[in-house]
Amino acid sequence: MDVLKLYQEAGAYHEGHFLLASGRHSPKFLQSTTLLQHPRLTEQVGAALAQRLTERGVQPDFVIGPAMGGVVLAYEVARSLNTRAIFAEKDGQGGMKIREAFSIREGETFVAVEDVLTTGGSVLKAVLAAERAGGQCAGIACIVDRRQQVGNLSGYPLISLTRLVFETYLPDEVPEWLAAIPLQEI
Repeated sequence: MDVLKLYQEAGAYHEGHFLLASGRHSPKFLQSTTLLQHPRLTEQVGAALAQRLTERGVQPDFVIGPAMGGVVLAYEVARSLNTRAIFAEKDGQGGMKIREAFSIREGETFVAVEDVLTTGGSVLKAVLAAERAGGQCAGIACIVDRRQQVGNLSGYPLISLTRLVFETYLPDEVPEWLAAIPLQEI
């Protein structure tokens, strides 16, 4: 699966000057909500992630995604794995929580999913929320791994459909050529 081509065909790949959720600046941006609005494409990436998990022997009791961006993807991955899907939402204190309507039994295994990982902050908050509720994280899965360094994410195994490293800059390190382009906050 050519993930970048999927993003391009869906009109979800952008070039310009973007302020990412991580606070970093980038000349390229992947707008996953544009891609994931198409059920056929969402089904394809969800099934591909589920297949990668299965190939690695991961059979979770549930799949979790951070609200709002990870909800649809968690559902599709869970559907392909024939398990349940839940989501974590902001707790108002900088972390995430599990809704009361979702139950996690002590020791249940889960996979946390995210569309694009830049720092992994959101998905790690979802992992911590599920662990506080008694779950055990079997890994993290994403469509695109944008992190600068490869390997596990905070000790959790990471499975991605592709790795695309776009330059990112701290606010005080933005080069002149990028600063000259109007900033778009995402």
